[in-house]
Amino acid sequence: MQMILQQAQKMQEQLMAAQAELAEAEVVGQAGNGLVQVTSTAAGEVRAVRIDPKIVDPDDVETLQDLVVGALQDAAHKAQELQAEKMGPLAGGLGDAGGFGLPGLG
Repeated sequence: MQMILQQAQKMQEQLMAAQAELAEAEVVGQAGNGLVQVTSTAAGEVRAVRIDPKIVDPDDVETLQDLVVGALQDAAHKAQELQAEKMGPLAGGLGDAGGFGLPGLG
């Protein structure tokens, strides 16, 4: 049982380290061939939005809005991919057999 608890504690430490890494790792989503870019952390915190001035048209705000939404969605998708890459092996370690039938571990 002691070995199981040590393994669980080690996995918890790895999980916390991965979460901290994701909070700092940045991804860049883009739309319009890079005319609009959104930089966010892999944890989902938006850090920056860059809009190329040539895409700004006061008579066509809707296109700019669509591009911003597209860039945000692209950044979110990239963040999810990075989360899966970093957290996947850890989450897999607590699968059916690894949960030990204990609440919160399976």
